[in-house]
Amino acid sequence: MKALVVLAVYVTPFLIIGFVVKRFLAKRIEDVDISNVREQAGAKDRPRWVSFFGRIRD
Repeated sequence: MKALVVLAVYVTPFLIIGFVVKRFLAKRIEDVDISNVREQAGAKDRPRWVSFFGRIRD
């Protein structure tokens, strides 16, 4: 029984912090989508090299 109490004491703060951060980020980035990001970055649908292992985007 003592082991379960110790486990709860050590695990509960991480669960609470994770839940709070998840809710905070969900509210903060709920209206962000890829089209808004690409407009702000000025992508303009031009071909570009994505990464070393990637492909050229059409």
